[in-house]
Amino acid sequence: MPNIKVIIPAYNEADSITNVINDIPKIVGEIIVVNNNSTDKTEENAKKAGATVLTEHNRGYGNACLKGLEYIANQNEKPNIIVFLDGDYSDYPEELTKIIAPIIENNIDFVIGTRVKHLRETGSMTTPQIFGNWLATNLMTLFFNAKFTDLGPFRAIKYDKLLMLNMIDKTYGWTVEMQLKALKQKLTYTEVPVNYRNRIGVSKVSGTIKGSIFAGIKILSWIFKYSIKK
Repeated sequence: MPNIKVIIPAYNEADSITNVINDIPKIVGEIIVVNNNSTDKTEENAKKAGATVLTEHNRGYGNACLKGLEYIANQNEKPNIIVFLDGDYSDYPEELTKIIAPIIENNIDFVIGTRVKHLRETGSMTTPQIFGNWLATNLMTLFFNAKFTDLGPFRAIKYDKLLMLNMIDKTYGWTVEMQLKALKQKLTYTEVPVNYRNRIGVSKVSGTIKGSIFAGIKILSWIFKYSIKK
């Protein structure tokens, strides 16, 4: 079995983080929760549940992910696979085995968990989220002939391939940056349909107009930046 590590960015997810950690399959070697300047008991609850907890004071999804990768880079034994998972319990962590299966069985480099309509709980994705995903993935198809249908945060990638991507985005553009760079590096990729439910608590991005706008701008800016680079 490959060495698998999970990175969970978490900002004020005290009510959900224990559930997320407890539902992650035992095949995972280490669960890394990056406490992104939370003001609640996210850190305390994550530690009690058995996760390694790091602190990243600079707010931003990408900042939290980069903190987790910095920690892994300083370890002696490197993982084979990195899985990214949100801390709000909207994904089903037990489906991690489905996410990593194409990597283990078919030597695929990169896998996205896609939140397909018939597996989504009613209300689990907002209208701006659904439209944003549709627009971003269709633009990637138009510009890069990509086959992506979602920007889902539940994803797995070979660690050595992830290092090749040289990820830099510190905020909302992390997921689309990874997908665009995977295309540029000609990584093999696939999608796996996953279940998706209403998150615990309020979304820090799609739950606010400001967050939705900034996320949309960041995602589109990455796509147009890479379309110009072609």
